[in-house]
Amino acid sequence: MTALFAGVVPVFVLIAIGYGLRKSGFLPDAAWRPIEKLSIHLLYPGFLITAIWHADISGGGATAAGAAAVSTALIIAAITLLVRPLLKLDGPAFTSVFQGVIRWNSFVFLPVIQAVYGADGLALAAVVIGAMIPVTNVLCVVVLVRWGADQREMSALSLGKAIVSNPLLVACVIGLVLNLTGVPIIPGVSETLELLGGAALPLGLIVAGAGLSFAQVARRRITITAVSVVKLVITPFMMWGLCRLFGGSETAQGIALLCGAAPGAAASYILARQMGGDAPLMAGIVALTTVGSAAGIPLLLALFHLA
Repeated sequence: MTALFAGVVPVFVLIAIGYGLRKSGFLPDAAWRPIEKLSIHLLYPGFLITAIWHADISGGGATAAGAAAVSTALIIAAITLLVRPLLKLDGPAFTSVFQGVIRWNSFVFLPVIQAVYGADGLALAAVVIGAMIPVTNVLCVVVLVRWGADQREMSALSLGKAIVSNPLLVACVIGLVLNLTGVPIIPGVSETLELLGGAALPLGLIVAGAGLSFAQVARRRITITAVSVVKLVITPFMMWGLCRLFGGSETAQGIALLCGAAPGAAASYILARQMGGDAPLMAGIVALTTVGSAAGIPLLLALFHLA
């Protein structure tokens, strides 16, 4: 257990380093967005392709964990939409709450999985990401189109293009095709992808930390705290329970639990800003859930491994 915690601690230390670098002005603000773009469009795809390509998805663990993650996202999305009339929120604020409860940060999730479950866990987690990306993206875009400040029309074709052009989803599909068709290791190509993947996790954590903003947390503490409770308390246990119900192995159950415990996605802030959501509220949700996950993930791991 001590070794597991020791493996998780560096994840949040790197996030803190990223936050400190941004606040100190070590790099100009304009430098962070290209770094984030590099991570999302090149480094993380390199990691995901390799991880899924060599994953053992024949045992059903990936299926159970992926089904649990997707089912949980759909259930929580449906409940959030049903209770919307009871929430004293305008449309843009609701879209940020919606994103906050169903989207999660793979920049944080994957390094934690690596620390706890190693390469086999990473491969399974990559498959879960591939299942989650289209579901959460479609739901969030539809909600932003309906309740965002812009309330602009988006055709099914435009929505489809936005989803299939997601570099992480494309990487997951490529890795899955390579896996299912039994393509062997390609000298030179495999090593290049592994080098890219090796840079993805630490740089992604630093970028995640650099993007944190706590300005709204005190001002809108009730809303942000409520979202954080759903994201960091309810979601992990729901994903774990469904994975167990679906017959997932102990590793699959642990990955489902940690998937649910991952903080809000930094990409949610970008989407909120682009499509008329409440971007400041979204930034506060991402910040508090990130800090909360630093305490919640070790606690959940302790409960899971003691059970």
